Amino acid sequence: MIVRRFLLWARTAPAEARASGAAALAGAYLRSGMSDEDRHEAETALIALIDDPSPLVRRAIAEEMAPSMRTPRNLALGLIADQSDVAALVLAHSPVLTEADLVDAAAVGDTLAQRAIAMRRCLPVSVCAALAEVGCEEALITLAGNRTAEIPDFSFERMVERRGDSGALREALLERADLPAGLRQTIAARVSDTLASFVAGCGWLTPERSARLAREATERVAVALAAGGEATDAPAVVEVLRATGRLTPGLMLRSLLSGEPALAEAAFVSLSDLPAARVAALLRDRRGAGLKALCRRAGLPASLEPAFTAAILALNARGFDAGGARHGIDRDLLREVLIACEATEGSEADALMALLRRMDAEAARDEAKALADSFADDAALAWLIEADPAFLVEFEAGDLRDAA
Repeated sequence: MIVRRFLLWARTAPAEARASGAAALAGAYLRSGMSDEDRHEAETALIALIDDPSPLVRRAIAEEMAPSMRTPRNLALGLIADQSDVAALVLAHSPVLTEADLVDAAAVGDTLAQRAIAMRRCLPVSVCAALAEVGCEEALITLAGNRTAEIPDFSFERMVERRGDSGALREALLERADLPAGLRQTIAARVSDTLASFVAGCGWLTPERSARLAREATERVAVALAAGGEATDAPAVVEVLRATGRLTPGLMLRSLLSGEPALAEAAFVSLSDLPAARVAALLRDRRGAGLKALCRRAGLPASLEPAFTAAILALNARGFDAGGARHGIDRDLLREVLIACEATEGSEADALMALLRRMDAEAARDEAKALADSFADDAALAWLIEADPAFLVEFEAGDLRDAA
């Protein structure tokens, strides 16, 4: 009887009063001990109220009912078909919606609705795939930022394919630990190309110079990605590089000279069509037997064979899989390669020596930056000790605790 009187009152009540009453009725339905008859009447009344002409009433119901498992499914489906600000409340929180409901809502929803779906906790694979396929840019950024979403690799690829030019989306994707290494390389290449075009367009550098800087930046990222992840990351990075025409002998040589040969090894496997175990054995043979044949099988120019042979032998002398001490070119390795290549002649040899010298200049800059930072740290410590000699005692005591 109470519900019936409420419905009679709602016929003439103003919108704000109806909204307040509807919220109270929804709360009572969810939390009070109604009889079965009263509960049935309350459910009927709430479903009828989602056709109320005032969005205030529908929103009030959505705010109460959205988070609850006790919300009638028909009521939830009616609310997600409402205007965006009402539907979004239910789409973001309702546990009674199925995957099929969410996929359908993503297909027909606007920006607000798609973003609401994208922020749901533990979003399943099927819904993530639907959003990746049809979601607007804002929804994809929200989805990428949702750490609980189960985004499959193919959906990551689709997101980059559709909206990879969005800086905000690229940033959100790169912050995810589960982003495949190959896609990280694709995104890094897009960023480098964008920056190169911007710099050249502003007239700050020639197109050729900006393209070279972008290429070198992309190569450094590729080497780091191949070396720093799972065993499958290097082949994935190489696959992307090869598909985009960025897998060059210079990049393979950079990988070796950085003391991080994972990318170069995966590239030899890809280019030579030899089994990975066979390539691994050839690269780790301290005598260097078969290296020239491997280079030729991989299609590398003959003029580069001395550089690759010298780099691989130098790596084996220190332990091929030891890893680089830091990111960037190892000048000790590079010095041995330069010595091995000094006697070569011809235009291709000149181009190789120019490349090696640019790498040496790059490594020298990196060393200078690291040393300058060290100098600045020493100066800061000296200034603190001069200002407060007691700081030295505390500093040394901290070192002793760390050592213990």
